[in-house]
Amino acid sequence: MGELYPEIDAKVEAFIQQQNLFFVATAPQEGRINLSPKGMDTFRVINARCVAFLNLTGSANETAAHLQPDGRITFMFCSFAAQPWIVRLYGQGRVLHPRAAQWAQWAAHFPDLPGKRQVVVADIDLVHTSCGFGVPLMTCQGDRPQMVRWAEKKGEEGIRRYWQEKNQLSLDGVPTGILP
Repeated sequence: MGELYPEIDAKVEAFIQQQNLFFVATAPQEGRINLSPKGMDTFRVINARCVAFLNLTGSANETAAHLQPDGRITFMFCSFAAQPWIVRLYGQGRVLHPRAAQWAQWAAHFPDLPGKRQVVVADIDLVHTSCGFGVPLMTCQGDRPQMVRWAEKKGEEGIRRYWQEKNQLSLDGVPTGILP
């Protein structure tokens, strides 16, 4: 049932593009493991061995902190529709902040959403597929509007203040690099 691949093939890419939700997992060398659900059209397959996602401002900034020491990252996609399938992508990630020289190049892959905080780029070294027989059937009603409204209401300056107050350290006190 499960298969291992060294890269993202056309079937896996098509499956990923159909999903409205993905999960990203990271872990520091010491401390809490983070697992976050993501959506809002923020994931891209760049090529067979590279993916990226647009990380929007949220209450924590764990992914950015965790990727600094060794870059370990895992993405998971699971179908809640008829096709019972799970895809995991394993690799090494890095964080690009809006001040990075390559920011415009990478941000161009995504919609211009308010509150954009980082682009996370990951080089994939293993793709693992498995059955999703235990995943429930559900339908997507659409993206929640609250995150976009919240970021629009805060504005760019308000978002930067929020980063300063809430996004500079992980839950375990590891710096995130959000501000220079």
